[in-house]
Amino acid sequence: MQHEPLLPRRQLLDAVIESFSVPGFDVFIRAGRNIYPQELEEAVGDLPGIRKGCVAAFGSTDPASNTERLVVVAETRETDAKAQEHLRQQIDAMIVDLLGTSADDVVLAPPQTVLKTSSGKVRRAACRERYEQGDIGRPQRAVWWQITRLAWAGVPPRLRQARRSVTEVLYAGYAWSVLGIGAAALWSAVALLPMLSWRKVIARSLSQLLLRLFGFPVRVRGLEHLPRDQGCVLVVNHASYLDPLVLVAVLPTSISFVAKRELAEQFFARILFRRLGTEFVERFDPQRGVEDTDRVRQAVRQGRSMLFFPEGTFGRAPGLRPFRMGAFVVAAQTGVPLVPMGITGTRSILRAGQWFPRRGTVAVTIGAPIMPQGSDWTAAIALRDAARAQMLECCHEPDLASEFDAGPSIPFPSGRG
Repeated sequence: MQHEPLLPRRQLLDAVIESFSVPGFDVFIRAGRNIYPQELEEAVGDLPGIRKGCVAAFGSTDPASNTERLVVVAETRETDAKAQEHLRQQIDAMIVDLLGTSADDVVLAPPQTVLKTSSGKVRRAACRERYEQGDIGRPQRAVWWQITRLAWAGVPPRLRQARRSVTEVLYAGYAWSVLGIGAAALWSAVALLPMLSWRKVIARSLSQLLLRLFGFPVRVRGLEHLPRDQGCVLVVNHASYLDPLVLVAVLPTSISFVAKRELAEQFFARILFRRLGTEFVERFDPQRGVEDTDRVRQAVRQGRSMLFFPEGTFGRAPGLRPFRMGAFVVAAQTGVPLVPMGITGTRSILRAGQWFPRRGTVAVTIGAPIMPQGSDWTAAIALRDAARAQMLECCHEPDLASEFDAGPSIPFPSGRG
C-alpha cells in the first residue's frame, strides 16, 4: 500500500523521513524502509533505564528547512547527566541498527511526559505538539503551584476592571457635581438677566464650558447650511437628555426650542425654558395642540427659527423612531426652509433610564435645507420623508419607523429640551 508524502523530503545525505497519519496506523519511511513507530518505541522501551511503554516516536517539521525530523521521546527516572548521556548513545545506536540512520533528536523526559489515551495508547500527535511548543522535558509543577499560577494570572485583569469601575464612578460623581453647579449658575443668570439676547448668550457660553469640563469633544459640520436671512424650522433626532445642552452650545442663539408642555408644569424648568424663548406644545389635547400650532406658526412667520425633536422621545436602543408631523406642517404652511440635523454620541454617554454618564465624543451634522413644495398635507409628508432620509445619513442609526407607532396624530410634535 503506497501513500503520497504529506510533507517535503528531508535532504540529508540520502536519508528521507516522511510521517503519515492514516486510520489505524502510522508509518515512517526511512531510507526506503517502512518502519512502524510501535516497533521503534518497543525497541527503545526494552533498553535498561527506559520506562517500558513510555516512548513516543514521531515526525516533526523543522521550521528553518521545512523538512521532517525524526524525534524520539523516552521517559526515564535517571537524573544523572552522565547516565542520561549513556542512555542517549544506546538509543541512537538502537535506531541506527534499526533504520540505518540516527534520529534527529532524542529527548529523555521525566515520568508522565509521554501523553496517552485512557486505554494506554501513545498519543503521538499530542506529543509532537508539546515537543514543537517546547514543553517536552519541562519539570511538572505541583498541583498547588499550578492552581496558584492560574489564580495569579487572573489578578491583573480583575485589577484593571476594578480600576475602570472606580474611574467610571469617580467620573460620574465629578460630572454630576459639575452639572449641578453649572445648572444652578445657568438658572440664576437666565432668571435674573433682563434681555433675551443676554440670556441666550450666557446659556450658550455656560453650555460650552460645561461640555469642556465634562471632557466631551463636540464636532460640528454643516453650519453653512443654516439660513442667515430668514427663519427656518430645524428637526433633529433625539438620543439622550444631553441633546439640548449640546445643541445650545453649538447652534446660533437665534434658534429657539420647542418642548413638551409637561415641562412647563415644573417650576425650575418653566422659568429656565420660558426665559430662553422656548415654545411649549401640547401632545395629548387636540384643541390645545391646535392653539399651540398657531402660536408657533406665527413665531416662524415673524422670522424666528424653531428647533423640533420630531420623534418626541428617545430610548436606550439606537434607531430613528417615527416622526410626529407638527414640524413639517409648520414648515409647509409658512414656506420656510426645513433643516434636518443629526446628533451622534450622546446616547452612549448617557442612555435613557440611566444616570451614570460615561466619556465619549459627540458629533452634530447639519444637512442641506429642504424647501417645501406646497402648503398642504402632501407637501408636509414630502418634507418629512426627505428630512428623514438626510437624518438617517447624519445620525448613522437604523430606521425604526416600521417598528414603532408614532402615537396619536396631533397637529404638533413635541420634544424634550
